[in-house]
Amino acid sequence: MGNLCTCFSPKTPVKTKKPTKRLQGNPQTAPNSSNRWTRIRSTRKDNHDDLIHEQALAAAILFRQHQQQNGSDSGSFPFDRSVSLRHPNGSGSKKTQLPRSSSSRARSLTDPLLQPHQLVNQDIKLDDLETNHFVLVHGGGFGAWCWYKTIALLEEGGFKVTAVDLTGSGIHSFDTNGITSLSQYVKPLTDFLDKLADGEKTILVGHDFGGACISYAMELFPHKVSKAIFVAAAMLTNGQSTLDMFSQKAAGSSDLMQQAQIFVYANGNNNPPTAINLDKSILRDLLFNQSPGKDVALASVSIRPIPFAPVLEKLSLSDLKYGTVRRFYIETPEDNAIPITLQESMINSSPPEKVFRLKGADHSPFFSKPQALHKLLVEISKIPST
Repeated sequence: MGNLCTCFSPKTPVKTKKPTKRLQGNPQTAPNSSNRWTRIRSTRKDNHDDLIHEQALAAAILFRQHQQQNGSDSGSFPFDRSVSLRHPNGSGSKKTQLPRSSSSRARSLTDPLLQPHQLVNQDIKLDDLETNHFVLVHGGGFGAWCWYKTIALLEEGGFKVTAVDLTGSGIHSFDTNGITSLSQYVKPLTDFLDKLADGEKTILVGHDFGGACISYAMELFPHKVSKAIFVAAAMLTNGQSTLDMFSQKAAGSSDLMQQAQIFVYANGNNNPPTAINLDKSILRDLLFNQSPGKDVALASVSIRPIPFAPVLEKLSLSDLKYGTVRRFYIETPEDNAIPITLQESMINSSPPEKVFRLKGADHSPFFSKPQALHKLLVEISKIPST
């Protein structure tokens, strides 16, 4: 039908395009003009070559005369030696400075680049401390891997360091969905403390959910814990669970944690969740908003699900055991997972001996402020008993 309609349609008149007029010069003068410019270019080239030849001859004559005046005809140059030879230290000429590389840029004042020996007072020996053994306990979803910078700095400073993988975390092979209690989750830590020799003490450092874990261990082994350091961690009171702590957040506040949580129902949708996954597209904003990209990449391929049952479990903490251990808290003001207001609420509910603040630190100061965190850990280790 389309072709048929085309046959019966009126013919469209075709407009003839008029030739475009071009402005032309005088055809009789064009050839003469071309020859004229050719002759001019040729003449200029010849004159230029002659000038260069004359200058070269003059330079050769002057150079020869200079040699004869100095009594030298050996062809060596009697001129003064170069500046670089006369001034080997570069004082004769100022070198152009290249832009500094990113690796040599000045670090933030809140996380100064210091050598380990600079972070420990020279007048205090490690042997004089009550203990120089740090035990690092990761948070939910993390593993011992997250402490790699802290481990290196402490060991270089002469400290003994143990980083624990809790059950189903890091390289621990247990299935997270099978964890049904806090005691099961914390077992690698409690087993380690149980095997310590009598009289041997440690400094427990807990991050995030690791705060609840070290609190549980402090209740069991108060005589083996010299100090407990809570780093952006859940510092709970007796009868409180980690879930209770998170429920204290102000209503209507921007809660990235809720947005990031993906519940896992390994036992079926009719049963409680068995674990919590974190949406990796939100990880940077939630946990690493001030951390280097390479550490965010490490975490994104290393974080594992968080067991749900331990988060629900309420702690049983007594003054006679847990209460006898000296506690310290390190705040992280740029924290989006446990906001500073929530940290201060926990501090007010159960005041520790001393509170420190890591300026500019996000929820993962072992990535965002490793040097400053290290300095505080060393400082706390040196605080004498009162």
